[in-house]
Amino acid sequence: MTVALPDNVRQIIDILARRGYDGYAVGGCVRDSLLGKTPHDWDICTPATPEEMKACFTGLRVIETGVRHGTLTVMLDGTPYEVTTYRVDGDYRDHRHPESVTFVRSLIDDLSRRDFTINAMAYNDKEGLVDPFGGWEDLSAGLIRCVGNPDERFDEDALRILRALRFASVFGFRIEPDTAASLRRQKQLLCHISAERINTELSKLLCGDGAGEILKNYPDIIAVFIPEITPMPGFEQHNPYHRYDVWEHTAVSVQNAPRELVLRLVMLLHDIAKPRCFTRDANGAGHFYGHQAIGAKLAQRILRRLKYDNRTVDTVTMLVRCHDVAIQPDARAVKRLLGKLGPDNFKRLLAVKRADFSAKSADHCARNIEKLDAIQGILQRILEEGQCFRVKDLAVNGSDLLALGFSQDKKLGRALETLLELVISEQVPNDRAQLLKIAETLKDA
Repeated sequence: MTVALPDNVRQIIDILARRGYDGYAVGGCVRDSLLGKTPHDWDICTPATPEEMKACFTGLRVIETGVRHGTLTVMLDGTPYEVTTYRVDGDYRDHRHPESVTFVRSLIDDLSRRDFTINAMAYNDKEGLVDPFGGWEDLSAGLIRCVGNPDERFDEDALRILRALRFASVFGFRIEPDTAASLRRQKQLLCHISAERINTELSKLLCGDGAGEILKNYPDIIAVFIPEITPMPGFEQHNPYHRYDVWEHTAVSVQNAPRELVLRLVMLLHDIAKPRCFTRDANGAGHFYGHQAIGAKLAQRILRRLKYDNRTVDTVTMLVRCHDVAIQPDARAVKRLLGKLGPDNFKRLLAVKRADFSAKSADHCARNIEKLDAIQGILQRILEEGQCFRVKDLAVNGSDLLALGFSQDKKLGRALETLLELVISEQVPNDRAQLLKIAETLKDA
């Protein structure tokens, strides 16, 4: 088993070897290389202490990024490479960070403290793959398995609970049964993790290839930090348009949405208010009147709690609020909504609707996807032809109306909106002369 080390990584390992110290690429870069992926960065481990490393790398730029934990950053050709001393960790009293670290000379001791077997492999060209915990076997089998006792690994660092779900989602892997059972036993430890860290892991999880399967199988863990989802698993919809319960519908719609964070957050949260809004009519059919508006408020609260940026919060909230809005395959209807949302969010709304319909009954999905295809074609034509759908697209503007004698007040704005509606409804062309003539009639109205 070989890993194609970059020249700079090989150079760092060679420098260490010339001074009598082993050096290995370690962790995620080895895992990704074995998966045929290009690593984002390369980490190197060695028995050399920070002081010994500094002596080895004389003449190179070395940054003391984490000397206390044994890490130096070596710069080569403008690229940073973290080089870390083999270590074992002390007690994890806050379920996140070790109170202390002890430098050791054994690579196996260092690998034994790591989270998952697929992250506990090391490589250099001399020794080849060092894999004491079966990481390559688990990688080949598509398994996420803890190194050693999973309860101990999660108790040490509770963020590993979410990392397990994230890796399974991103790689499309399964979680090994003992590790999965421990995830559930230890899930409340996530209460010790900061919102910012949860945000990062959740975002990566949602954008993974296997996000839907992970959401479907582990709602109890997601509910630790988004308790609002608790009623959703198993909540039957009692509606002929639906083939899944509320949570499975959510998981399938996330899976079927494009892998854009905003869209996947929308699908995660779009039906979050359904259990609160459930009613049944005289025929026993289920309805969820008002779930869009209530869901938007819940989505906003959840995303703010998880420290998402304002733009993400605002966009997701808006799309949750209008995810059920009816759009007719009519150019005038499309232009009116396009003017309110803008092109980017209109396209997002269509993607949301596609994902939503794809997780409903087959007949309902087919009818509505056909309608969405027609709307998509209308949208494309409007944008390609530069058709007017906003006030700023009009052949006249506020300055033109001021020159006609309008005052700078609400009447001017209403006049422009009236002209826009006349153009959108195709009662008049977007022609400057004709619009100015109509504006004259609006001046004293």
